[in-house]
Amino acid sequence: MKLRWFFLTLAVLWVELQHGDCQQVKRRKEAGENRIRPGGKRAKVRYPKLKEKDTGGRGQALLTQVLDKGRFLRLGETVSLTPGKNIELRCKGANIGWSYPTYLDTFNDSRLSIKQSDKYSQLIVTSPSAADTGPYSCWVILCDGSECLRDPDHTSSTYIFFTDMDNLFVPSAVHFEIVYLRPDKPSVIPCRVSSPLARVSLHREVPPEEMVEDGTLVSYNPTKGFILQNPSPEHQGVFYCKAVTKSTPQISTKYQLLYVEVPSGPPFVTMEASSSSARGGDNINITCTVLGEPDVDVSFTWTYPGQGHRPVSVRDSWRLIHRGMAYTTRISQSVMAVADLETIDFGRYICRAKNKNGQTAVATSISSI
Repeated sequence: MKLRWFFLTLAVLWVELQHGDCQQVKRRKEAGENRIRPGGKRAKVRYPKLKEKDTGGRGQALLTQVLDKGRFLRLGETVSLTPGKNIELRCKGANIGWSYPTYLDTFNDSRLSIKQSDKYSQLIVTSPSAADTGPYSCWVILCDGSECLRDPDHTSSTYIFFTDMDNLFVPSAVHFEIVYLRPDKPSVIPCRVSSPLARVSLHREVPPEEMVEDGTLVSYNPTKGFILQNPSPEHQGVFYCKAVTKSTPQISTKYQLLYVEVPSGPPFVTMEASSSSARGGDNINITCTVLGEPDVDVSFTWTYPGQGHRPVSVRDSWRLIHRGMAYTTRISQSVMAVADLETIDFGRYICRAKNKNGQTAVATSISSI
């Protein structure tokens, strides 16, 4: 009998365990685990919002224009505005860098002001004109100690046209501009306009003719100008652009197109002395010459035997020359003159020429007779 009650009690306990009537220690739910509300509906999980500096998405709208009454306009690739009306741009971020048309830097233009606050940077241009037409960009600056870099993932830019029907072409600082044509890359004739709706054509002055825009070899971009895809010596000459809207046609500044012979690279240097040997009391000249690209500056430095003890005269100069079939080359020279030679002046003279592509050193020696 006792054995029967024992098995009956075990059977009852087993049934209760199957229906969950026995209490169990409940585990704590992990963070982020969905919970069930009464009624069988699942609650939404709210994830914390990432701050701007924590996001890595490219193309975020950092740059906006401030309108009247505190309204903001998100700027696209281009926008056309009326000249004369002040413009205010804002860029989100606690450390912001800006770029804008170089005309605003001319003579330290007081019409431009940039202010940085805790959450954004502000760029204001008062009384903008057609000359202020161009690209405006801003970006977040990331700093690690004293080293700061531009964040490419947090950069915004827009091209602003300040449309002025009396000045269809963006004014240039010079009235006659030189454009160098190179065989290894496209060339741009920079006749930009203040209105993207203007019809623009390219013309040669002598002989008078219009250069056909075919969209491939010759194309036009209102933010850049005319683009010559494969420049050749035949494109040399004086050109100008003509812009037409509903009003009278307007003519741009003139452009002198010159074909470049010398390829890009470090300076190609030659050195020549008026004499390789001399006597005490003689005068000598040593000339360092570089043939290079017309618009690439060259700087010279010298090392010589009497350096720091003997006076010398150094004169630097450059000019453009034509070589071959009207190819244009820049010749840069540095001439060192040593007067009334002394024993300390005999020895090795080294000329170093440097441009944006590198540096080249050449040497010659002056011996005593």
